[in-house]
Amino acid sequence: VQLQAFGGGWVQAGGSLRLSCAASGSIRYINAWGWYRQAPGKQRELVAAVTSGGNADYADSVKGRFTISRDNAKNTVSLQMNSLKPEDTAVYYCKAAAITFYFDVRDYWGQGTQVTVSS
Repeated sequence: VQLQAFGGGWVQAGGSLRLSCAASGSIRYINAWGWYRQAPGKQRELVAAVTSGGNADYADSVKGRFTISRDNAKNTVSLQMNSLKPEDTAVYYCKAAAITFYFDVRDYWGQGTQVTVSS
């Protein structure tokens, strides 16, 4: 199973970016998706997550600004980020809690994509 994340970049404060992540390989089903971020010198933190039923949860710092969505048919997840702030600057990682064709259940991580918000 491979996860490919893309859509990061540079934006001024108040701007928007959309991240996407696609899973490929021997996937039977993805239970849950998550977006995490890690800023320099800080621990990786959960930004947003969405369950198989579409229930989403967000870190307090991004509520009302970020929206996570998933496409079960395409095994993709997106993170729409609006009203970006300099403190949102980080490397963003997607994670999939997946079940493979071999009935392995484990978490898979994407390679990370840089988001930089300038003031």
